[in-house]
Amino acid sequence: MKNNEQVKKITVNASKRYEVIIGNGLIDRAGEYLAEVIKPCKIALVTDDTVDALYADCVVKSLEGSGFLVVKHVFPHGEESKNLSVYGEILDFLAENELTRTDALVALGGGVVGDMAGFAAATYLRGIKYMQIPTTLLSQIDSSVGGKTAIDLKKGKNLVGAFCQPILVLCDTKTLDSLPKKIFVDGLGEVAKYAVLDKDIFALVEKDGYAIEDLVYACVDYKRKIVEADEFEGGVRKLLNFGHTPAHGIENLSGYTIPHGNAVAMGVEIIMKNSLRHGYISEEEYKKVSAVVKKLVGENECPFAIEEVMQAALSDKKRSGNYITLMMAFGIGKVEGRKIDVLDLKEYIK
Repeated sequence: MKNNEQVKKITVNASKRYEVIIGNGLIDRAGEYLAEVIKPCKIALVTDDTVDALYADCVVKSLEGSGFLVVKHVFPHGEESKNLSVYGEILDFLAENELTRTDALVALGGGVVGDMAGFAAATYLRGIKYMQIPTTLLSQIDSSVGGKTAIDLKKGKNLVGAFCQPILVLCDTKTLDSLPKKIFVDGLGEVAKYAVLDKDIFALVEKDGYAIEDLVYACVDYKRKIVEADEFEGGVRKLLNFGHTPAHGIENLSGYTIPHGNAVAMGVEIIMKNSLRHGYISEEEYKKVSAVVKKLVGENECPFAIEEVMQAALSDKKRSGNYITLMMAFGIGKVEGRKIDVLDLKEYIK
């Protein structure tokens, strides 16, 4: 992959209009970008201990240089921190530092930080402004855009949350250079989902030599279209859950030792196999998708029996009563939902 110096911008016209800015080396100008959308105020910078050591100092310097007063809260990295206890600590930090409704929060980090900080922003004082600075591929292409914020419960992933759109998303692709390979590949697992959903993204990742900025732009722009059409997931936004029902079951069974993107790639493979079994796709389409998934994430076989996975998936938030909506592939660029009785789920996915 090659880097592209050009800054790309995508405007998301949801209930709150905001820009997603994509480029290499943007993080040092975070304060300038934020000052374009809000007046100088108190900023609560929320991050994890890994990202804190890498980028917090330069973000604080940039924010302060643009006239913002910055206070910082750091919590331990990892999915295990995405819980009620750590969420409560963030709220206490905001209150102790006397943030008001005219102040704002900045989420600096990957998907866990973005979800946690976003949910805190959505609920503290019944809602304050927040900015996303995603530092992983997965958070740049997916979780930082669209306004979904959440924390986990013991029973399952993202079971407590709120829709809360950010005021700005700053995707600095330079931060991806510091990612361990397994974390970068985890983001490519989410790309596998987008590749099945969109023919253009599939064509992009099927070839070699694409710029990472182009990949981030393509995924964010696809998500923008979906979010603008269905911000609160009443219909078409459910397409973005492709592969996620088995993925959440896999994550749960692994005790979250299998990260989200890898689990999504496994989920995509499971759904594609079953789309082939039901006759929804051809053998040729299945092989094409399987080859692209393998190209993106390598060998990534689900270690659990499918019966276990689907049982664990019954706690998924996409369940409605005795039914669950499962996204099935009918071709590359053609995914549709199937409403399935939970009693039939294990038979439907074998």
